[in-house]
Amino acid sequence: MQHRIVVLGAGYTGATAAGRLAKRLHREDVTITLVNPEPDFVERVRMHQVATGQDLKPRPFSEMFAGTGVELELAKVTAVDADRRTVSVTGADGPAELAYDTLVYALGSGWNDGDVPGTAVHADELASRPGARRLRDRLAALDAGMHVAVVGGGLTGLEAATEIAEARPELNVSLAAHGALGDWLSEKGRAHLRKVTDRLGIEVHEHAAVTAVTADGVTTADGRTVPAAVTVWTTGFAVHPIARATTLEVTDRGQIVVDSTMRSVSHSDVYAVGDAAMAIGPQDKPLRMSCASGVPMAWQAADAIAARLTGTKIPQVSIRYFQQCVSLGRREGLIQFVTADDRAVDRALTGRVAALYKELICKGAAWGVANPTVGMPSRRRRVVRQETQDLAPAEATA
Repeated sequence: MQHRIVVLGAGYTGATAAGRLAKRLHREDVTITLVNPEPDFVERVRMHQVATGQDLKPRPFSEMFAGTGVELELAKVTAVDADRRTVSVTGADGPAELAYDTLVYALGSGWNDGDVPGTAVHADELASRPGARRLRDRLAALDAGMHVAVVGGGLTGLEAATEIAEARPELNVSLAAHGALGDWLSEKGRAHLRKVTDRLGIEVHEHAAVTAVTADGVTTADGRTVPAAVTVWTTGFAVHPIARATTLEVTDRGQIVVDSTMRSVSHSDVYAVGDAAMAIGPQDKPLRMSCASGVPMAWQAADAIAARLTGTKIPQVSIRYFQQCVSLGRREGLIQFVTADDRAVDRALTGRVAALYKELICKGAAWGVANPTVGMPSRRRRVVRQETQDLAPAEATA
């Protein structure tokens, strides 16, 4: 009887985990089902480019996983029963139920409006492809001199504001940051960020917590009004709500609590990766929600599952950070080098070199997903035991 592995979500983490499992395990022993509502891969880190009308290379899953043994189930996940080991989905043929022996939960996150009045009605988001496409259409309809406000001074906000300002120099682009501009960066990084925003004509509002969004602008906590025909909201991500409705142990944010192998601490047949998981990194700090965290988490989960099924040693690789890569339009970038626990150091790359560096990182991440079984040991191991509930997570440290 084949061991049934179901992977939920085909973003960077889910697609990576599915491909890595296909490379590690013998096809006669396992089935790997990848559940996703869309038939092609979405490069989420490039949604600011989509919003400004740039076309991305299509990456259909039918080509990416051809010959790997990974089966794609085009459906939306509606529920998970972690006790019965089933997943409820809705596809073209209506509702269905998938049974699993091992589940990899990689449903990720969406935008978070922060319950700020007016945001859900009047703001646009960049956390999804449909959102980026809606924003693209709204930006395309703007005339010269009209205002665009980007709310959020994090990586997504910086990339959105600079991309829009570079692509549409005739628009008035502003950025509202909760704190100081780039306050987590090194001195060199902050100086370069300031230089780029000034050159692009972006009006920066620092220490500007937005308290309301209207059809024609935003209001900050200190009473400032920032005009906007279009408001782009980038202040954070909200975890997909399905995990919270299960018996899995989750955090207050709804992330599944996992051990060092990305295995649920409450259900040993469930693994969680990417934004959906609460994993601890260097200095006992939670890993941040990002592609930089998610892909190594997917590697760890896939390797741990394969090792447990084949009776081999579980790899123990510390997930750490090396850099934060920021696009500042197509011609400028910022590579902020960081400590293992994600604190900025003095070293940083800026300018055109940094832009090329970031582009290589993005292309490399997409290539890794599109070629899931390349560059890994070709020997597929045979399953020697089934994972069961009595395999304690603590064995990972043995």
